[in-house]
Amino acid sequence: MSSSIALPNVAVQNPLSRILRLVPGVALLAAIGFAGKVLEQSINRYVKAHHIVFPNIEYVLWAIVIGLLIANTLEIPKLFEPGIATYEFWLKAGIVLLGARFVVGDVAKLGGISLGLVVVEIAGSLALMTLLGRIFKLKPKLTNLLAVGSAVCGVSAIIATKGAIDADDEDSSFAIAAILALGAISLVAFPLIGHWLHLSDNAYGLWTGLAVDNTAEASAAGALYSDAAGKLAILAKTCRNAMIGFVVLAYAIHWAKRGQAETVVNKGRFLWEKFPKFVLGFLVISVLVSVHVFTKDQISNLANLSRWAFLLTFAGVGLRTNFRQMSKQGLRPFAVGALGEILIAVLTLGLVVGANYVWKL
Repeated sequence: MSSSIALPNVAVQNPLSRILRLVPGVALLAAIGFAGKVLEQSINRYVKAHHIVFPNIEYVLWAIVIGLLIANTLEIPKLFEPGIATYEFWLKAGIVLLGARFVVGDVAKLGGISLGLVVVEIAGSLALMTLLGRIFKLKPKLTNLLAVGSAVCGVSAIIATKGAIDADDEDSSFAIAAILALGAISLVAFPLIGHWLHLSDNAYGLWTGLAVDNTAEASAAGALYSDAAGKLAILAKTCRNAMIGFVVLAYAIHWAKRGQAETVVNKGRFLWEKFPKFVLGFLVISVLVSVHVFTKDQISNLANLSRWAFLLTFAGVGLRTNFRQMSKQGLRPFAVGALGEILIAVLTLGLVVGANYVWKL
């Protein structure tokens, strides 16, 4: 009798308590993102007023830098952790809303080219990481996690694959640490390389979407180059994300045949569960814009909401990147990941340059 009374109370209180637990961390994300925006505008006003030659540093980088400084110099209270973890939700919401800036024709044109390159990138990345894992004598499942993380969509792919192939928690921690560290490096390296090579916005955006693992870092690295590059980086990365179910399914079947993972009974249901639903949201918004459901003002408002969502995302990227914790995970997974990422970056850059020559991106 007492349990029948307690259960309704839990059902009523749980949603509210969960929301309240998110408030401090979300407020911190918003504060950091807003500070990054204010810092960008303040510096721009100052250098213009004093006629100083200084490159425009987007709020994206300032939000990440502020988050990095906090994460690596202060001990963040656990009170903020649940809200900080929502940065992935804001990322997905931002991508869905970003659909307002694409009409279906753009998605079909760019998506068609990107999809072909995505298939080559995924196959090449899986092969490279698997080969490197064997050379460095990493455990097979750790190698698989690094391969999927680098080929598809970073941490999300690693988490999805871990459960599908029954990988150890230690292996997934190693793989995640390596991917996060390399993602942080890409934020600096990719824009520098892009400017050095004088890549166009479209070429750079496509390259970033193909080569950078985590969606948050890919969108940030693209936005650091230009707004147009950021849009295309997200589109190309979204194409990669859409392939996660097929790649994870292949690995699940492989390990199930070896008796080291649970057998996949319903492949269609498995694919649907692993498919990133925000990709569908992006396409739905794009279709609605294409058939003129929204007015110009409404489209502008959706695009602004997308930018605010990304602002919280990039603050979260900085806060979730703790170099001290990453250094505890060991050097071999990082060495394999770093070498693999360099080779993948070179491979995808070659693909983009070739596509640019043929299709004039």
